[in-house]
Amino acid sequence: MGTKAPVWFITAASSGFGHEIALNALRRGHTVIATARKPERIQDLADAGAHTMAFDVTAPLATIDAIAKDVFEKHGRVDYLINAAGFILEGAVEELTPQEVYDCFNTNVFGAMNTIRAFLPWLRSQLVASNGVRATVVTFGSLGSWRGGASFAVYAMTKSCASSLAESLRDELAPFNINCTAIEPGYFRTSFLNPGAMVRGQKRIDAYEDEHTPSGQTRQALKATDGNQLGDVKKGCDVVVDVLTGTGVGEGHDGLPVRLVLGSDCEKVIRDKCASTTQLLDEWHEVLRSTDHS
Repeated sequence: MGTKAPVWFITAASSGFGHEIALNALRRGHTVIATARKPERIQDLADAGAHTMAFDVTAPLATIDAIAKDVFEKHGRVDYLINAAGFILEGAVEELTPQEVYDCFNTNVFGAMNTIRAFLPWLRSQLVASNGVRATVVTFGSLGSWRGGASFAVYAMTKSCASSLAESLRDELAPFNINCTAIEPGYFRTSFLNPGAMVRGQKRIDAYEDEHTPSGQTRQALKATDGNQLGDVKKGCDVVVDVLTGTGVGEGHDGLPVRLVLGSDCEKVIRDKCASTTQLLDEWHEVLRSTDHS
């Protein structure tokens, strides 16, 4: 690749992590292709030097294939493929319609899969960069990758999928010097939980609205958390870009982690999950081993 600046392709760059990763990469002199469903929402990135374009991860695969072809014809390569598109669907399982569930999976999971699928033939054929990596593919999990709960079952399901996708791709693409990781943030102070961004199931059942139920408590907690999240997205994206590029705090580590966990709240969720899972295995170890052929 010589001295050519690394190229980033970022979905959902209009807000949150996608937007801040784009700005961070631009400040480092990298080439950024920032996308959004409505390009006018990322005019500030264009003004900052990004190449901007309309891109909907839920478009037909043929449309995404054509966009990938166009990107490589114009820019020659993509070093960092960032799949940041996603939203939270709030609702109890009984309340949510099949269409609402599909729409969430379509953006959070299928959209990422189709984008990666369309870009991979080009990524595999491009030259290895000077750092020994051909490309890096990123999905977005969250603390929801590790813990489900009342009124966010579907969101947690999609985030588990996003993390598993990166973990699986990591093995599939290792022979081609393509790195993969899942970024797993805790609660960060973005617009993610804003009324205009968080999607609520249209059907409301009184039993789940009751604040004495876990679902009702989750709904109140999400309202209280909006605007008061622990995580600083600018600090988070400093870490993300450092780790992906192997610079700053990313230097001196043995390769890219399979999961890039961000935030002490996410760390706590993961440690608690590991502890409770180990406890479960210890308690049931005689039973679970009894099913093996003797």
